[in-house]
Amino acid sequence: MLLHQRVLSLKMHHQEFDPPIELQDAIKCFWYTRIDFTELESGFEVQPDGYPEIIFHFGKACTISYNGNLQPLPSPFIMGLLNKPVCIYTEKRLETIGIRCYPWTVFDILGLKPANTGVHIFEHPIAQLQSTLDAYIRAGKIDEAVAEVKQYFMDARSPVAVDKTLSKAGVAMTEANGTMPVSQVAAAAHATVRTLERKFKQSSGYTVKDVSGLMRFEQARNQLWSDPDSNIAGLAYELGYTDQAHLSREFKRYSGTTPAAFARKAKKESMHDFVAFIQA
Repeated sequence: MLLHQRVLSLKMHHQEFDPPIELQDAIKCFWYTRIDFTELESGFEVQPDGYPEIIFHFGKACTISYNGNLQPLPSPFIMGLLNKPVCIYTEKRLETIGIRCYPWTVFDILGLKPANTGVHIFEHPIAQLQSTLDAYIRAGKIDEAVAEVKQYFMDARSPVAVDKTLSKAGVAMTEANGTMPVSQVAAAAHATVRTLERKFKQSSGYTVKDVSGLMRFEQARNQLWSDPDSNIAGLAYELGYTDQAHLSREFKRYSGTTPAAFARKAKKESMHDFVAFIQA
């Protein structure tokens, strides 16, 4: 997830926590972020990437601008696979705990029906953690709060069977950064394309191609953010796009802007009061 915000004297703290070995095939990491604002209200732009996240938030109420609508955000909610940037608004301080999942595991681990909505509002017993986590957060006991979330997923995951086909496919896609054709992903998972696509759609709500496209866009976006002077044609070749025009079309599809314009913005804002972080 790429979050960024221009504010004066902003203070940000971000930590990531590895999942227990029993959860590593379902959860990429747990994370905590605290952001203190000096302005009355501030907004974040969230860029698409290849991972959905279950997010708890604490402090003032949050609202989100998505598909032209401004709506309140409950806690927790799922920030799913986005097809365009969204903006989140809050006041004074925002503290969040996130569970960064794989697209093919996020719904299974909660026992929810898969959906391909970018922002997913749901009802689930996990919401009962909110008051306990809020007490830990208020006391500054971040490690204890994250441990509580880890334990919840340890308990919730135990009866859930692991689909080896999806796990193998996910490893292949992740290692290739989304550049592997669907036929090769299926071969790596020891499955037919038809079987893989059916299982993928049933578990995530998306196709293998959908998720691969987001993974590859994420690589391009991160590279241009960290090095705005990167050669775009060379980046297209490196990431397996047909040509620079192909990269530009896909990049604009997800970000709403071209790679060149995104790079110019990244370069310009790096010289001002601008804060960003990219979750690995």
